[in-house]
Amino acid sequence: MSEHLARLRSILSDIGPLAVAVSGGVDSMTLAVVAHQVLDNEARMLHAVSPAVPVEASERVSRYAQRMGWRLERIDAGELTDPSYLANPHDRCFYCKTDLYATMSARVDCTLVSGTNGDDLGDYRPGLKAAAHHGVRHPFVEADMDKAAVRAVARELALPDLAQLPASPCLSSRVETGIPIDPGVLSAIDRAEQLIRRELAPKTARCRIRSESVVIELDPPSLAAMDTATTAQLRQAIGALLAAAGVSHPVTFEGYRMGSAFLRPAP
Repeated sequence: MSEHLARLRSILSDIGPLAVAVSGGVDSMTLAVVAHQVLDNEARMLHAVSPAVPVEASERVSRYAQRMGWRLERIDAGELTDPSYLANPHDRCFYCKTDLYATMSARVDCTLVSGTNGDDLGDYRPGLKAAAHHGVRHPFVEADMDKAAVRAVARELALPDLAQLPASPCLSSRVETGIPIDPGVLSAIDRAEQLIRRELAPKTARCRIRSESVVIELDPPSLAAMDTATTAQLRQAIGALLAAAGVSHPVTFEGYRMGSAFLRPAP
């Protein structure tokens, strides 16, 4: 057993009964697997179902819960009824996590834990303030694990599907700061990204909604491999998906830039 896994298991054992906020990404999924191994039924899994969560992520959580026997509860965190969240300010994640952890805290009488890892601490993460307010613990941080260490633990647990899972933040992160969040647009973004994955199998794909355009960001090799016919076909199909949700901007293609829809506040 690796040092990281041993340390993580010890931390989870010391916490005792807990509830994992499972988003469906590699971090929270790996944490849920280890928590269940260590604590069995004393580990509960809470998954927020929302238009902001990719359908694929929710399906992944359901598959693992059935396969591994998790105590899984699906919840509505209510962020889409929160005017502060819907306004999509630069600290939208604070309101999202506040709604999420408040809802989860009301459902359980044990410690809440998240899949936050050490790499997350060096970025602008207003959601961490909400986590602190609700007493959420971050076992990966306590175990001194970054994203690479989380993936290594997933491989050690013979979970290659998780270890290789690309990062996929919530769909609201695709909407440029200041543009109001609309559930119908989020669903269209999800369908557009599913289409791109089916057609191109890219390493990374993001459908960004900007004030005057819809930008499809792809990893450089996938972008370079697109021919004229494929570009035209995808532009038309994605444009139709977004137009049906009320977004009629032109569709363009660019190289992937992490977090490019987020506009930082002035210092």
